[in-house]
Amino acid sequence: MAPSVAVELKPHDRLWAGAVAAEAERLAAALGPELLAVHHIGSTAIPGIVAKPVLDIVPVVRSLDALDDARAEVEALGYQWWGEYGLAGRRFCTLDDPATGKRRIHLHCYQQGATAIGRHLAFRDYLVARPELARQYEAVKRRCFGQHPTSSHDYSTCKGDWIRRIEAEALKALG
Repeated sequence: MAPSVAVELKPHDRLWAGAVAAEAERLAAALGPELLAVHHIGSTAIPGIVAKPVLDIVPVVRSLDALDDARAEVEALGYQWWGEYGLAGRRFCTLDDPATGKRRIHLHCYQQGATAIGRHLAFRDYLVARPELARQYEAVKRRCFGQHPTSSHDYSTCKGDWIRRIEAEALKALG
């Protein structure tokens, strides 16, 4: 299991999108034609709200089996490979800053057609299009940070019900 880390919230940084684009290039160089798309998700993809300065990225691949075969290439980029990490059909990887030891990136890798991809994108797009709802999410994040500042796992669990409710609302609105 990936270790729980202290939670840090920062104001939105426009540089996050560029960092995701740079990481997408590194992943494309490592994975070649196996990589079909790279999506920026999570709070760092929602302008105007605080976020943990950890980029959540969804690489979409042709095949999880081929991705598993390319594990060494992903690890050569500095990632730790955690496998499904509790979610069937996903490969989860983390990248820490070698200088500070702080978490920088979460990769949530899925095979093309996985329903989780649409769920993540729907949540992101729904909040981007609804700044008032994004501010509600920020309030949830701040409350959960106040309750769990030293445990990223507990912080994430705290936000879970709100996120699942809004994901369902977003998917219904798209539906």
